[in-house]
Amino acid sequence: MFTVQDEIYRYNEERWEALVEADALFTRPMLDLDEERARAYLGLERLGLPGDLTGRKVLCLAGGGGQQSAAFALLGADVTVFDISSGQLERDRSAAEHYGTTVRTVQGDMRDLSALEGSSFELVWHPYSLTFVPDCRIVFREVAKVVGTGGHYYLMCANPFFSGLTHHSWNGTGYLLTQPYTDETATSYPDQDWVYEPSAHRIQEPREYRQTLSRMTNSLIQEGFVLTFLSEVRGDYPGAEPGSWAHFTGVAPPWLESVWRYRPGTL
Repeated sequence: MFTVQDEIYRYNEERWEALVEADALFTRPMLDLDEERARAYLGLERLGLPGDLTGRKVLCLAGGGGQQSAAFALLGADVTVFDISSGQLERDRSAAEHYGTTVRTVQGDMRDLSALEGSSFELVWHPYSLTFVPDCRIVFREVAKVVGTGGHYYLMCANPFFSGLTHHSWNGTGYLLTQPYTDETATSYPDQDWVYEPSAHRIQEPREYRQTLSRMTNSLIQEGFVLTFLSEVRGDYPGAEPGSWAHFTGVAPPWLESVWRYRPGTL
């Protein structure tokens, strides 16, 4: 069991505050949305999620920065943002002010959602962040406490088979896997050049932990979730230069997207 504001918490909080200061890609609020663009950005239809969000309770989990929250709020959802970074949450509030909408912001660790207990969200939207903590089971247990029966859980995470790889892993013939495929294997690698201007900022590298597909899937099933959608997020770049980011994402899909319906007691 983790301790509130343990070393993992402090590392992630400090790193994300530094990313906000550097105006990194994932910290920039979306300020040019309208309803049509917001709907296209979220891709709800592609994911098989309800399109009418009016009044629906949505939790953006570890999803601060004024991007997803702005889109959901524009579509009429009742939005709560939970994030470890106060700077990220400030950007959610500034985006809401820009659009004349309202969002609730709560600072904390995704491994402890007690501040949201009893919320019964209809949609939990969890962008890339699961690998920032060692044990996904703790997170899924907390999500199950705050999503309502019949609610949806959208999860985007690292593709566990390629976790820790980047285009820098190119060895002339392929992308070399060197780390064991085990849960909680720690890895660290430089941020991509497109995330922020590296020459202007010195930021700790992301520290991530592998979550095997079997642990993720079985843990969600045990918590009462039923899979309704699964997709590999990959590039499609014919002719890309081997060893480039474009080529890497076409060969080794780096992310997974899934949608789960909370149906406790169905096993």
